Amino acid sequence: MKTACIWFAMFVLFFKQLKVMKKYLLLLCGMLFLLHTIHAQQTNYKVVFDLSSKDSVNQQSVVREIYLIKEGNPDAQLEVVVYGQGLNFVLKDKSPQADAIRKITAMKGISVNVCAITMKRMNATKADLIEGVGVVPDGIYEIISRQRDGFGYIKVAH
Repeated sequence: MKTACIWFAMFVLFFKQLKVMKKYLLLLCGMLFLLHTIHAQQTNYKVVFDLSSKDSVNQQSVVREIYLIKEGNPDAQLEVVVYGQGLNFVLKDKSPQADAIRKITAMKGISVNVCAITMKRMNATKADLIEGVGVVPDGIYEIISRQRDGFGYIKVAH
């Protein structure tokens, strides 16, 4: 009988300790989750936008998205790569977004680049571009390179 009482007392003590351990374990898990969430929000925000459309709605959309992202993530790195039919977006005499492009290219962490192959095919020169717009040798290769560098990819379309 004494042995059964001892075993019963040890059993009760073990479960009391287990209950305390569960609380600490739960607290530890909660803290780890919180740290993970905070770290996830502080990671680099990098996006490359693929713009190959002459549609003014798409062109307005990319400008709006850039402003919204920068408002929520001031340290975000954003790049717009323009090629194909999207060339007018960056031509100073043809773009209704010229003022907006000048403003966003002046912002930290934002670049707007146009494909040299597209420029050559459509007889455009660097002098035709809005101030602040860069030229990359190949727009598609630029997008692929940015994805390899950890940038997210967004095809601008509606």
